[in-house]
Amino acid sequence: MASFEDLLESWDGEQVVIRRDRESGAWIFICMHSTQLGPAAGGTRLKVYDTPSDGLRDAMRLSAGMTAKLAVADLRLGGGKAVLAVPAIPTGDERRALLHRYAEMVASLGGSFITSSDVGTGESDMDAIAERTEHVFGRSQARGGAGDPGPFTAVGVFHGIKASLAQVYGTDDLSGRKVLVQGAGSVGGALADLLGREGATVLVADIDGAKANGAASAAGGSTVEADSLVVTECDVYAPCALGATLSATTIPRLRSRIVAGSANNQLATPEDAERLRTAGILYAPDYVINAGGAIAINFLELNDRSHADVDVALAKIGDTLREIYRRAEAEGITTAAAADALAASRLS
Repeated sequence: MASFEDLLESWDGEQVVIRRDRESGAWIFICMHSTQLGPAAGGTRLKVYDTPSDGLRDAMRLSAGMTAKLAVADLRLGGGKAVLAVPAIPTGDERRALLHRYAEMVASLGGSFITSSDVGTGESDMDAIAERTEHVFGRSQARGGAGDPGPFTAVGVFHGIKASLAQVYGTDDLSGRKVLVQGAGSVGGALADLLGREGATVLVADIDGAKANGAASAAGGSTVEADSLVVTECDVYAPCALGATLSATTIPRLRSRIVAGSANNQLATPEDAERLRTAGILYAPDYVINAGGAIAINFLELNDRSHADVDVALAKIGDTLREIYRRAEAEGITTAAAADALAASRLS
């Protein structure tokens, strides 16, 4: 098991703030990977981990992904991420008190870190954090925020799927295309609905059967058992839950021409990008296709832009993917490498 020291020694980011929250038994990690383009921005993840080191590792990994995501999206923000590694998911007053203490940590950083929601947190949590610091976005509309970023992320993924279909099949027409959406949360559910409206055959998988049934029914589709989704034949596999579903074990079993979904860190290892390319599967780099939520809340809350501006920016996610696909094809590299090169050019 890696120690905090081992993890920090191997990290290429700028700063980590660590607090042991004795009142709740939680460990709080705020990782600021880069402030080169602006304040480090990233969500707050509330989750139970096997060890505190696992929580720190997650925050470090996710913050690096945010640096690349925000650079490619050209939002003039750096990458960050916070993890609240809790012994059990708190509720009620206990949850609110923990969020207030965390918010005071964010406030103490003087604007060098700006947070929003992530796995395990939502609008009401951002509202609670906003009671102690102004350096938060993703608040509810009632509190002056943009609301849940999930539907905006779904729109960006929708545009990314159409760009990916055009790359593989020569047309972005969804009619009759079979799309398997893994995860029926705020992103997956909204994505399934968008796809269904455009005539796609929608399949939904989720460990929560009721959620899967609800999303599939709304999209006019059907459900797939969560443990058989990898071997289900489809045109597009859209992972919209937790990451690392693409690995040396799962990639040879995939029966899809395209992987394009909202989950963060979909590749279990960097080598999995080459495994996908070798298998003839087009991969939409996760941090490019899932930037819609970050774009929307940045536009609406930090820059006073309009919903029309957001719509234009979300459509450009498809354009960015087309650029990445062209570069990957021209240079004979993976789409992940092409995306990383684009991010590096923005950072330089």
